[in-house]
Amino acid sequence: MQKMKTKMKQKTRSGVAKRFKITATGKVLRRSQNMRHRRRIKSKKAIRAYRKPVEVTGKWAKKIKRMLGIA
Repeated sequence: MQKMKTKMKQKTRSGVAKRFKITATGKVLRRSQNMRHRRRIKSKKAIRAYRKPVEVTGKWAKKIKRMLGIA
């Protein structure tokens, strides 16, 4: 009897899954930087702008999708 050859399952990187979100159109979104320290120095307008997610483009977006098992 022959052994069945099975493919290994691809696991998603849980750290990447927690940090990034994929939209319905396939864009990769991340949280904005500069939100952690020294917030009283920054303007209120800037702090509000940091709340919005930022799109990741180029090679990094492709790498992130691969880590999530999408591309």
